Amino acid sequence: MDKNLLERIEIETGSSPSATVIWLHGLGADGHDFEPIVPELGLPASLAVRFIFPHAPVRPVTLNNGMAMRAWYDILELGGTREDGEGLRESQASVEALIAVEEARGIRADRIVLAGFSQGGAIAFQTGLRHPQRLAGIMALSTYLPLAGTVEAERHKTNRDLPIFMAHGTGDPMIPIGRAEQSRKMLEALGYPLEWHEYAMPHSVCPQEIADISDWLVKILK
Repeated sequence: MDKNLLERIEIETGSSPSATVIWLHGLGADGHDFEPIVPELGLPASLAVRFIFPHAPVRPVTLNNGMAMRAWYDILELGGTREDGEGLRESQASVEALIAVEEARGIRADRIVLAGFSQGGAIAFQTGLRHPQRLAGIMALSTYLPLAGTVEAERHKTNRDLPIFMAHGTGDPMIPIGRAEQSRKMLEALGYPLEWHEYAMPHSVCPQEIADISDWLVKILK
């Protein structure tokens, strides 16, 4: 494994995968967090997918009194009024490096999905909307659009109609659903074909959501 790349876990649902899902965990978790979901998705045998679950770097997090933990970027304050642009762009570059590795392994960019939960979903947005090659889609779970004020200027025309799956819990105490809805409305105003789901849950994932994710993946990767 290239020491300059993010450490990661890989799971393949079949031999000779024809698509890749790069799935980013949330603050303080690691790549193992969403590993158990792969068999629960119940993807058809005809669709062989490589799931990549990277581990975020360990860094101090301001909101947690500077405690070091796995984080894709620093959280400076609740609500996101001030954002860690440098950290967001560093993680964007790290995900772009993983995309390049998958292309070198024979997976076309348009067969690569960027997925993430919470902080990971923010990086999926940060990377996918700006990526210069056509991707398959973005799956953004319990998250929001980071650096929203720069998206219109920085988004790449190649992905201007990229399919997006957004899901959120109505009782999320970490990222209120109103913040996610604000992100959804901005993306829709920019013309993205966005599929929105909300569930009666906190900052987590539920069985119906997993079923809806499976349906969406099959639809965009068929």
